[in-house]
Amino acid sequence: MRTAMGVWRWRRNPLRRPTDLFEAWVAFAALVCVVVVAPAVGWVAGLRVDGTLQQAVHAQRQERHLVPAVVVRPAPEAEPSGDPAVQRTAPRRTQIVASWTAPDGSSHEGTVPAAEEPPHPGDRFRIWTDARGRLVGRPLDPSAASFHAGTAGLAAAAGVAVLAVTVRRLVVRRLMHRRYIRLDRAWAAAGPDWGRAGAGG
Repeated sequence: MRTAMGVWRWRRNPLRRPTDLFEAWVAFAALVCVVVVAPAVGWVAGLRVDGTLQQAVHAQRQERHLVPAVVVRPAPEAEPSGDPAVQRTAPRRTQIVASWTAPDGSSHEGTVPAAEEPPHPGDRFRIWTDARGRLVGRPLDPSAASFHAGTAGLAAAAGVAVLAVTVRRLVVRRLMHRRYIRLDRAWAAAGPDWGRAGAGG
């Protein structure tokens, strides 16, 4: 609202100071940044982040494979944490020893989280591995990548808008400070003669 009001300082007025016109231009520049530049920056940033993430999604889908695994036996229970608070809050998921065959044909066996509770030897489930059979995380989903890109775009747009408004406020504060200094100087110069006009002295 203050930015919009600052634009009105363009109107012709015999009392308008040069700083008023400068403040109006600063307000207009901030308004353009918020309305035009910030959305444009957010759009471009979102597109670039989305492109990068979608490439990562494609690469992960090429490198990671969903392979069948078989439950061999329950894994030995890990030592409980010494912190009672961690023991109460941390969810415990059953670990199992499973075997699987990698896409390259090699056989592997290792400890993985149980797909179902309780696990039974011989149960089948699927896990994500690389081409050599090493366990990897699930590849990023394209919709999740787009969501992250949209969030990045919104953050970039908000950052530009906040920067523009902050710069405008700093400039206006500086202008007001200079105005007060000039007013104090003028008041000090006129102060000794204040009230003496027309006194006949």
